[in-house]
Amino acid sequence: MISDFVKGKKQYDYPPMIQKGIRLHRSIDEYTDSHSATAEIKKFFRPVYRLYSGAITDIVYDYFLANDSKEFKDPGTLEKFTLNTYALLEPNLSLLPLAFIRLFPHMKQHNWLYNYRHELGIMKSINGLAARARYMAEPAEAYSIFRNNIPQIQLFYEDFFPMLKIHARDTMKDLLNKD
Repeated sequence: MISDFVKGKKQYDYPPMIQKGIRLHRSIDEYTDSHSATAEIKKFFRPVYRLYSGAITDIVYDYFLANDSKEFKDPGTLEKFTLNTYALLEPNLSLLPLAFIRLFPHMKQHNWLYNYRHELGIMKSINGLAARARYMAEPAEAYSIFRNNIPQIQLFYEDFFPMLKIHARDTMKDLLNKD
């Protein structure tokens, strides 16, 4: 959850298990960024959003994951997962980066993790990215591109995600077996 808030060697400021979580997240990001499905999805967004096409693709992946019936059998399963995630984070907030601590109440209150399941949640997430980005074009166009290409993007997600799960599982095993 915090890897995007921890830059470079700052990861070593955290307890060993959090460091492993950061390394896992970074490995997942690297795998995702180098996958051919990601490259294909980015092509939808690149003409308008150039550098931000990768960040938008990450958001779009969240939509398909939140709606993946192989991962979450029904909306109740996803909701339990998100509430459990918040419950696990809350008692450990003092260990986490200040920027994440500031963001967390909003994330929890508006259940961002659950709301990736809805197109409106994706629109809000893209708007949030645009608010933080220096040079991002109008976010409504990214949402429109997403909506207009859902069937094609779904196919890329279905190709990509099973392989990502294997990568994440293997990486986590390796990290847990070290030290």
